[in-house]
Amino acid sequence: ILLTMGLLSTLVGGWAGLNQTQTRKIMAYSSIAHLGWMATILTLAPNIMLLNLSLYIMMTLPTFITLMLSSSKTIKDLTTMWTISPTMPTMMLILLMSMAGLPPLTGFMPKWLILQEMISHNLTTMATAMAMSALLSLFFYLRLSYTTALTLPPTTTQNKMKWRLTPKQNTITLSIMLILSTMLLPTTPT
Repeated sequence: ILLTMGLLSTLVGGWAGLNQTQTRKIMAYSSIAHLGWMATILTLAPNIMLLNLSLYIMMTLPTFITLMLSSSKTIKDLTTMWTISPTMPTMMLILLMSMAGLPPLTGFMPKWLILQEMISHNLTTMATAMAMSALLSLFFYLRLSYTTALTLPPTTTQNKMKWRLTPKQNTITLSIMLILSTMLLPTTPT
């Protein structure tokens, strides 16, 4: 039952997140999808679930801090993130791609371990469905990343935008969390 609920959770989180424009709702549906991955592996290998949970927290925390510092409520608000800090869109891009589970980043490791464990328990069909449902989440992470790092807000008047505002808070903590959340791939257990 837990395996089926986990699969349904990843599907619901992926499908429901596709049509959202508010960043909080997108992150909520992302959390639902990630919890589906954790629920699926809980019965097979609880230690992998704990690893997945800790890495998810380390990836989500800097993402929410970045959204908070940039005051981004909608996807459209992400286009002005570069005015706060020119490096913030790049950090957000890396964090989102890590949460999506793309290979060179840390978020790839837990998904790979979960799929490997499912295949070793002869759950190949479910592993394939989980991998396909991850593509739904990848789509809205790509949408957020594209808006954050590759677009500028549209204007109809010629005005000068502030290139950089004074940071409201020190971003050293955010930088450390970014490094931890993206560079832990070499620590993959064997």
